[in-house]
Amino acid sequence: MPDRRLPLYWATGLVGLAGGFLASKVGWPLPWMVGALLAIILVRCLTPWQLSEIPHGRKCGQWIIGVGIGLHFTPLVIEQVSSHFLLIVFGALLTTVSSVIGVWWLRRSGEDHATAFFASMPGGSGEMVNLGARNGAVLSQVAAAQSLRVLTVVLCVPALFKLLLGEGAAVHLAGAVSWPWLALIAPLALLSAFVWQRLRQPNPWLFGPLLVAATVSLAGDLQVSLPDGASQMGQWLIGSGLACHFNRAFFRRAPAFLARTLVATGLSMIIATAAAWVMAGLTGLDVRSLTLGMMPGGIAEMSLTAETLQLSVALVTALQVMRLLFVLFLAEPLFRVWRR
Repeated sequence: MPDRRLPLYWATGLVGLAGGFLASKVGWPLPWMVGALLAIILVRCLTPWQLSEIPHGRKCGQWIIGVGIGLHFTPLVIEQVSSHFLLIVFGALLTTVSSVIGVWWLRRSGEDHATAFFASMPGGSGEMVNLGARNGAVLSQVAAAQSLRVLTVVLCVPALFKLLLGEGAAVHLAGAVSWPWLALIAPLALLSAFVWQRLRQPNPWLFGPLLVAATVSLAGDLQVSLPDGASQMGQWLIGSGLACHFNRAFFRRAPAFLARTLVATGLSMIIATAAAWVMAGLTGLDVRSLTLGMMPGGIAEMSLTAETLQLSVALVTALQVMRLLFVLFLAEPLFRVWRR
């Protein structure tokens, strides 16, 4: 039995790199994220070696991905997204409301009101745990449900999209890498992440850098991209961080509850897909981008999938951000109304 007091995060990085490399060789979508995720989960579940999270690794990965997403926001893209603002609001609201199916399913199986509600809301894990704590939810089950939902979407959606859409070429923005602009944006993005974290804003290490990069990109009408390998590094760090939430004890804890969470997540994904097809038929927008934007996954993961498949990163990000805002601002008031 290894000494768990030893700093194992160095091994976490190596196992994640090995998994990402193997996944890239077999052509898996988002290979450096999904490969690292699966490799570390397998080690933590099948061996006594409980790999620990790389210190601040996931934050660093979100910082890189946040800058990369923000650089996709140009005046032309913003004009296109703004022209469909009401559609974005409706799509985000619809995916938020669809979570009521998960609430009903968990309540039917005996979960208390607060646990069923906050475990089903498609918001960030940390935010939903905090709201659940204020309202008497079973926090371990809320955290487990939120983590499993993101894991399911990350593993299934990119694979299904690649199966249905093909390989998808790597995305390069119109301009080359501009080191002077990146030298300005990167530290400002880092500072904004610290400020957002200090202000207790949701997902600060993604939103802060995203807003800074998008603002500079729009103000300067830039066509700038991240250097080769930056996106892969961000994927590896995010996948390695997410994987450390899972081990044998996680999957053995309340297996019936986890199975019901999987069913509810699957239903939410089906509803999102159906709604995206209807909205695409009514508006003429790309059904693939709408589908990714309405999936109950993480903003970074879905935006990365859109980037890999050359879809509308801005539209996907806008839908995901709008849904998160709906959940954060409406979840607790709606829960209290429901309880009354």
